[in-house]
Amino acid sequence: MVEIQQTFCRICESLCGLEVTKENGKIVDIMPDNDHVATKGFSCVKGLKQHEMYRSPDRLKQPLIRKNDFLTEATWDETFKDIGAKMKSIRSKYGNNSVAMYVGTAAGFGVLHPIFAQGFMTAVGSNNMYSSSTQDCASKFSAARHLYGFPFTQPFPDLDHTECLIIVGANPVVSKWSFLQVPNPAQTLKDMERRGVKIFVVDPRKTETAKAAGEHIYIRPNTDVFFYLSFLNELIHQKGYDQSVIDQHAQGFEELKSLAADWSPKRTSDITGVSVESMQSLVSAYTTANGASIYCSTGVNMGTNGTLCFWIQEAINMISGNLDKKGGTLVGHGVMDFIKFGVKNGILMREDRSRVGDFGSVNDAFPGGILADEILTPGENQIKALVVTGGNPLITMPNSEKLKKAFQSLELLICLDIQPGETCSVATHVLPCTDPLQRPDLPFIFPLMLGLQSKPYLQATRPMVKPQGEQRDEASIYIDLAKHSGINIFGSAVAQKFFEFLMWTQKLRKGKRGMPQEFMLNLILKLTKQPSFKKLLKNKHGWLRPDHKPKSFLGNRVHTDSGKVNLAPKALLKQAEKLKADFEKERLLKDSLKLITKRAVTTHNSWTHNIERFGHRDGATNYLYMHSTDAAEYGLSDQDMVDVTSDTATVRIPLRLLDDLMPGTVALPHGWGHQHSGLNVAKKATGVNVNILAADGSDNLERVSGMAHLTGIPVKVEKAKGKQQMTWSGL
Repeated sequence: MVEIQQTFCRICESLCGLEVTKENGKIVDIMPDNDHVATKGFSCVKGLKQHEMYRSPDRLKQPLIRKNDFLTEATWDETFKDIGAKMKSIRSKYGNNSVAMYVGTAAGFGVLHPIFAQGFMTAVGSNNMYSSSTQDCASKFSAARHLYGFPFTQPFPDLDHTECLIIVGANPVVSKWSFLQVPNPAQTLKDMERRGVKIFVVDPRKTETAKAAGEHIYIRPNTDVFFYLSFLNELIHQKGYDQSVIDQHAQGFEELKSLAADWSPKRTSDITGVSVESMQSLVSAYTTANGASIYCSTGVNMGTNGTLCFWIQEAINMISGNLDKKGGTLVGHGVMDFIKFGVKNGILMREDRSRVGDFGSVNDAFPGGILADEILTPGENQIKALVVTGGNPLITMPNSEKLKKAFQSLELLICLDIQPGETCSVATHVLPCTDPLQRPDLPFIFPLMLGLQSKPYLQATRPMVKPQGEQRDEASIYIDLAKHSGINIFGSAVAQKFFEFLMWTQKLRKGKRGMPQEFMLNLILKLTKQPSFKKLLKNKHGWLRPDHKPKSFLGNRVHTDSGKVNLAPKALLKQAEKLKADFEKERLLKDSLKLITKRAVTTHNSWTHNIERFGHRDGATNYLYMHSTDAAEYGLSDQDMVDVTSDTATVRIPLRLLDDLMPGTVALPHGWGHQHSGLNVAKKATGVNVNILAADGSDNLERVSGMAHLTGIPVKVEKAKGKQQMTWSGL
């Protein structure tokens, strides 16, 4: 029997509409939904082939418990009892904060998963939350809280109406638009250019985005903060600011002007590689446009000054009169005023500090870059138990060799996952979860609650296929984990009993214990006065919501103490005191090689490397990419095996020449290095994990956001000596 159903992808922010073909209950094909209200027949290859990853023979189907140093299959009852007993013992012996949780990117692309993960930690009574955001985007959240009063206040470019768009350190054609849902990025940019929009791409590599549309401007890796300061300096010099908007809606402009005064384009051009003429032309295009914006993503976020960069970027958009303006940057409306709700209830607004390094929490989480030290450093609140949910930190976090040793020292390491990645390989317990195509869902929190969509809409989906074996949804798992640990989900006995009752009724109705997820999702819609889940299902290609409204943010939804945008937050001004020292450091590194990361359209973080058709089979590898002039200078040739050395470690990798790179820049794609996983396709590849080269620890993280330094890393590259096989080692 052939059946065709509509759903949407949940691999990334794009949420592309999909059409799924099934035969006898199994997915045989996935195609783009040509009639989708927003994505209109676009999807990337990862979304169209995701079912091949989910039906892999490696897929986790049964709970696993480590016995005699081996992970062995167990029943759910046996697993929950074992975890519960250990959890009670650890909390009794070491205290609540000895239990920690790491939340990965995959957790964020569902609605219920992150809610119940946090509910479990609230039940434990621990503040020791860690998130993948401190690897790629916590800088934006941290700066937004200082500027606007709430971390999830994330303005986005009004792509449909802008006349000038400057993209810094982002590659949406491959990586999509961070936070913002935009269908078919390449076509969107081409259409913008055709209608006369001036597009500039500022990046150390001539990326796929730069090749799709606009003018490309090279910039030296990890010098973005000086680019932004000089842009601000030139903007002020060209009188490109709107004093009336500043007077009415901002504070701290004089301090901001004072900061920018020292950073003229002439001073910074030698360090950034952006000429004075290019900067003047950029600022002129920006200031003369009727609606313009600057936008950045991970290439900026993951540098040493990502928070300062985002602060200055947002200040530029604001003082130029482009914030909250048609064609400028907008702040979306979700199904509720989540920003007001969050501020009022203290959600994502914790004020506590970490035990190691004295870092403030961002989005109620501490930096991932101190997690190893929090585990290895003795003392009160030392982490003894860790729950890893929807992530694979042993591939994605800095200095992962050290982190692996820390994980192996834990008394309890629980992994909730769909496949046996590197972190699962050292876990004490592995819990098999349902994948996105096995669960009902709504768009995740950013489009749902914040309206981060270029074209606002809602969509509901039912499961496309049934779970295999003993796979369970994460919400159900956390309710049972709480029960067996002797605690109450969300810290409420009433909530615990209510959800257990729901799971009991689900078992009576469906024959299998689990949360009635569709009921919970419909409850969210009901509470936010939206169409019901069933009504949304009838609109199988999506249900359009009202368009974004300019002039709806300033004066209405800014939640600083003054109600105005804070252009000069004290914490960020203090952080900026180190800029002169950073500038001198860049002078010394001017002739050194800088390492950046690089994505391929067939990969997504560490998720998709177990799909054989994507090229991760026997002998496949990532490469170090280098400009031909640099290779000639270092006496290297294409396909040479080279050693890449940072202050932290060395990796050995084959070389490829790529003249799209700015000379002085090398690139190494991330997400590789699965040799120690249970992924039988990915582990046969010979690629290396680039994050081994990145440093962790208090002294190597950005102070305000806790971000790790994962791009623009100074490295040495030399031809490998001795044995030529792929290797990596800590220093």
